[in-house]
Amino acid sequence: MANTPTIFDAEFFVNAASARAWPFEEAKKIVKRLEKSPKDEVLFQTGYGPSGLPHIGTFGEVARTSMVRTAFRLLTEDKIPSKIICYSDDMDGFRKVPTNVPNQERMAEYIGMPLTKVPDPFSDEYPSFAHHNNARLQKFLDDFGFEYEFVSSTDYYTSGVLDKALLRMLEVYDDVMKIMLPTLGEERQKTYSPFLPLCPRTGKVLQVPMIARDVGAGTVTYIDPETEEEVTVPVTGGAVKCQWKADWALRWYALGIDYEMSGKDLIDSVKLGSRIVRAMGGTPPESLSYELFLDENGQKISKSKGNGLSMEDWLTYASPESLALFMYQKPKTAKKLFFDVIPKAVDEFYAFSKAAEKQSPAELLENPATHIHGEYPPAHELPISFALLLNLVSAANAADSDVLWGFISRYAPNATPKTHPELDRLVGYAIRYFTDFVKPTKQFRVATAQEAAAMAELASRLDDFAESSDADAIQSLVFEVGKKHEFDPLRNWFKALYQVLLGQDQGPRFGSFIALYGVEETKTLIKKALAGELA
Repeated sequence: MANTPTIFDAEFFVNAASARAWPFEEAKKIVKRLEKSPKDEVLFQTGYGPSGLPHIGTFGEVARTSMVRTAFRLLTEDKIPSKIICYSDDMDGFRKVPTNVPNQERMAEYIGMPLTKVPDPFSDEYPSFAHHNNARLQKFLDDFGFEYEFVSSTDYYTSGVLDKALLRMLEVYDDVMKIMLPTLGEERQKTYSPFLPLCPRTGKVLQVPMIARDVGAGTVTYIDPETEEEVTVPVTGGAVKCQWKADWALRWYALGIDYEMSGKDLIDSVKLGSRIVRAMGGTPPESLSYELFLDENGQKISKSKGNGLSMEDWLTYASPESLALFMYQKPKTAKKLFFDVIPKAVDEFYAFSKAAEKQSPAELLENPATHIHGEYPPAHELPISFALLLNLVSAANAADSDVLWGFISRYAPNATPKTHPELDRLVGYAIRYFTDFVKPTKQFRVATAQEAAAMAELASRLDDFAESSDADAIQSLVFEVGKKHEFDPLRNWFKALYQVLLGQDQGPRFGSFIALYGVEETKTLIKKALAGELA
């Protein structure tokens, strides 16, 4: 049996140094870092706050970081061990009850407690809300095939993994305060401390000022806000956690993180965390500040507003690979993330995968599909695009995959659900997408006199193509009819076809649609439209 091709071969290593795709540009930063300070293993980190369900930004960060790690492995001929740490800040205090979970009254009783002490509102399956959310995240990452090591903040604090770094932060406490205080308002300055004690009496995460510190003993002292008594606790062993900006720096220092990307809204936080790491005597990681997603109106996507798409939304209507492509493209450019972008992302992904079949190693390293898979893109035989499938569903008004496969099999006689499982997967996506988004917005109109005359001639001349599935020849006929009836510009003719016959503004090549839907079926559709039965 022939060996499975891999991108981790010599021919790819040779081309990696000159590759220009953005993951390589990021990975080159890490290579330069190692030239200055060599180490045995390179660590990439992504962060996750389990105060809510995993969201699309979390997926994007892990996907993009995986792409950079693959580029790093290629640049270093895969000789330097590396891994991605997915760090869950699950010891953070529970600030507010999410609106999208059950048992909200019960959860409200746990405000202020570490997230790993808040009961799971969904069931008794997990010890806490954080454990539930962590499990959701890991399942999704596992289903997609990401390579990562999951880390629980609670485990690291309580097991002593972070103790050495916490003691070092205590040593440079004054330096950290000098960095942080100028960034805070007057009232917040009075209560700020990089350390958040876990109250021995209630278990809550407290935001209180420190009135004393003992570096030798490794302790801090504060006033209990309810009893007004002085309380002294160690900074080690899970008795305290750090404020999130200080916590970020603590992780970088303690674990020796080499690379972590974050959203543009955290640029100032990255700068502050980097200053704190340097004050502790460490080196901040290399980083990328990516742009945030916008909704269809150009507004920043917000979990609390509920605008934009969730991870589950996208995966209901399209594949994880198409979502990964959306994440890959132009990470430094703000992009609108809403349902209308899905079909384009689906077809672009398969186009990149198809192109990979004939590409050289140098070309493959610039192909988004290679970065999405971290390997040779798999070959998919797709005789029909996703956009064309959507229009077929629309014209046939079909909610049944068997009906669609009847059309598909006539257009591509050798295609069946068993021989083309990827196409069958797209059929399911197309039906769901049409039902939820296209069908409710379909708006047919009556043809103008010019359009009616052109469509009538098209229907008549389609008699010459009875039983034909020659999409190119039919497309030429459609062009010819449009020109004959003097549509200027010609795209108005195609726009009219979609608006009058399908109730939408655009679609793929109309010749391909006719070939798939069928000549006789298209003639019947035109007849109905001209008789006013659609509008």
